[in-house]
Amino acid sequence: MAIVKPFKCVRPDEQYAHLVAALPYDVYNRREACQITAANPKSFLNIDRPETQFSEDVDIYDDRVYEKAGEMLKSWMADGTFQEDGREAYYIYELIMDGRSQTGIAACSSIDDYVAGVIKKHENTREEKEVDRIRHVDTTNAQTGPIFLAYRSNEAVNEIVKVKTSEAPLYDFVSDDGISHKVWRIDGADMIQAVEEAFQSIPATYIADGHHRAASAVKVGLKRREKNPGYTGEEPFNYFLSVLFPDDQLMILPYNRVVKDLNGLSPEEFLGKIEESFEVSKVGEEAYSPEEKGSFGMYIGGIWYCLKARDFLYSEDPVKSLDVSILQDHILGPILGIQDPRTDKRVDFIGGIRGLGELEKRCKEDMEAAFSMYPTSIEELLNVADAGLLMPPKSTWFEPKLRSGLFIHLLK
Repeated sequence: MAIVKPFKCVRPDEQYAHLVAALPYDVYNRREACQITAANPKSFLNIDRPETQFSEDVDIYDDRVYEKAGEMLKSWMADGTFQEDGREAYYIYELIMDGRSQTGIAACSSIDDYVAGVIKKHENTREEKEVDRIRHVDTTNAQTGPIFLAYRSNEAVNEIVKVKTSEAPLYDFVSDDGISHKVWRIDGADMIQAVEEAFQSIPATYIADGHHRAASAVKVGLKRREKNPGYTGEEPFNYFLSVLFPDDQLMILPYNRVVKDLNGLSPEEFLGKIEESFEVSKVGEEAYSPEEKGSFGMYIGGIWYCLKARDFLYSEDPVKSLDVSILQDHILGPILGIQDPRTDKRVDFIGGIRGLGELEKRCKEDMEAAFSMYPTSIEELLNVADAGLLMPPKSTWFEPKLRSGLFIHLLK
């Protein structure tokens, strides 16, 4: 069963919530983060990306950068920007994008569940990205960005959410990108018990987004256990901040690809090799987005093509059957020589939220060809995780993104 606990939340005062709420730290590069924080001094990005408080000659991994994050969090708690709820509670967090609602439970998940595989992963992590967040969590003594978890929809949880969201919310605002955000608190003893009992019937939860944040939070917790051999298991560092959503409310956008060159092939030679494994049809100059699994859009030389995987490419294997795997295993790897897309600089990844125009733009600037993808389904993600397997890098792009700063879990 999944352990999902209430927690004493540090959260923004209602008047500041719309200003504080920020997209995840890794959505921006340093220049973009500095522009956001300069325009909005209350943005949580000031704390999540504390290098924005320094000149560019200060390295983003400098000790002073992490210390600044801790100082700012304490300052914002002292000046009333943030408040700490006096008792443990769950929170309901609803996001509405283009009329589509997804509603989750903000809670603390167990690091033991992560280690034991009750919280299931579908991606590898990179050590250098983990180290950054480990230092941030350790220095601020807080988890500031929730891990986006999914679970197979549960009627008992759905009913609790339905009852609670009929009440007036704590927060209700629309962010600059048009996403609606609402938050409710679940703090009555009976309702808290109902949530705990509902999740006891849920055998597993799944990391949808935030693999590095999750791994970092777990490593901080394990390190603190070593420093505190008499730990009871109830200390805050044994848990990490998460928001858990039912699978039937989630939407995954495609994660498109662009490639820098054709590996020495002419466009005609490249198309000829692709035709060995794909049915190729010319679409024209109008941008093409595939409408079904096994189909791909390809943009090259100012023209869009539709690629349809031939039957022999399909597999019963939950990873090899993914469209991102078919593209990698039959075009990017064998034809273009991109064997490790995680490290090869000849390939880049474009989140579906940026649209097909971004693919055309990149091909005019610095890339030779682009591929538009059919999105991975949430069921495919769950099947891969259930099999104990890992997806290729950049297989999923979830929208809308959870905001950081609305819920903070202190480790003290």
